[in-house]
Amino acid sequence: MAIELISLTPMQALGIPVALVGSVFLALGAQFQHRGVSEGETAEADAPKSGLNIKDLLTLVRRPAWLAGTLMLGVAILLQLLSLYLAPLTVVQPLGALALVITAVLNARAAKAKLGWPTIRAVAFCVGGIGLFVSVAALTTTTVPIHDAQLIIVLIILAVVLAFLALAFGFFRRKFTTLFYIVAAGVLFGFVATVAKVVIDRVHTLAQFGFHYEPGDGLTFACVGGLAAAALSGSYFVQSAYSAGPPDLVVAGLTVIDPLIGVSIGIAVLGEASSAPLWAGIVFVLAGALAVYGVFQLSTRRPRTRPS
Repeated sequence: MAIELISLTPMQALGIPVALVGSVFLALGAQFQHRGVSEGETAEADAPKSGLNIKDLLTLVRRPAWLAGTLMLGVAILLQLLSLYLAPLTVVQPLGALALVITAVLNARAAKAKLGWPTIRAVAFCVGGIGLFVSVAALTTTTVPIHDAQLIIVLIILAVVLAFLALAFGFFRRKFTTLFYIVAAGVLFGFVATVAKVVIDRVHTLAQFGFHYEPGDGLTFACVGGLAAAALSGSYFVQSAYSAGPPDLVVAGLTVIDPLIGVSIGIAVLGEASSAPLWAGIVFVLAGALAVYGVFQLSTRRPRTRPS
């Protein structure tokens, strides 16, 4: 049986290094933002248990480290959007997991610690799984036209997620743990990447026709609104997670959940892998499992402090 592979164009292939550079800025931004959030806290017990309030947020904007981290994350977001414009979602979205590797190294250096063999092995699983996933995705997935019905499904799912998180925040905020903030942020940013990809493709299509308004273009404005709501809510949850946990733990959670949500929607709803052969689906599952295992192991390992 002949195996049909889909080759990326040179322009689409450019999305891979762009996404990798974005991962570097993501890791640096996470490190600096965590430092900014942690300034003034003398003990882990001082970390807010119910998320950041308005006063906390106003304090953050006066801290140079937090502002520097925010600027770096802004660059990371711009590079991610560019990579989504250049290449399919299933190719570039998982590359963000490499930020975890960089964050683990930076966190170890900041703590004057060293990475043990279990951590190095976890990094190998993470990089190997992501490398295999992206290699197969680059050969078997492609950007396809997104129909209004698919877009409506994505927006409905996003609305349900936002409503659920809003209700949970309203009634159970004081019981939230760091894990909840990480999971919530990862889910929301998974939708941010997906909806951003949709908006980019639709705006590109509109540009080809001189931005003439069509009846279906109202969905584009709905996407922009959903994108803003998910991005703002996700950013709040991320800052709250930084206030109660180390940066590598936060990035570990985000780099597992964010790609899983984004890629799952890209495959199941947007149909980017509709032409992929059966073997590719099996490899996706195995490679994803390797990467998830590596990230999970990395997130549970704390670097050993060097003896003084």
